[in-house]
Amino acid sequence: MAVTDEIGERLRVAFAPRDLSVVDESERHRGHAGWRDGGETHFRVTIRAEAFAPMSRLQRHRAVHAALGSDLIGRIHALALEIEG
Repeated sequence: MAVTDEIGERLRVAFAPRDLSVVDESERHRGHAGWRDGGETHFRVTIRAEAFAPMSRLQRHRAVHAALGSDLIGRIHALALEIEG
């Protein structure tokens, strides 16, 4: 399964978002630190879910990282998050 799909699946299960976008931006970082041939290293996630409403910005980021899990986070070089409640 592609990393993009794994990210999306784990976030849908954890937060039942009303909006979710997972974009592989790896090609934009070709030649930069962490880039690998084949991509799947740099991602931008936009997620909107009621579960985030009572959380601070830090709590939201921690919740997303926890939902993705250390195994998946360990395979990603960069993860840009836009999170709304």
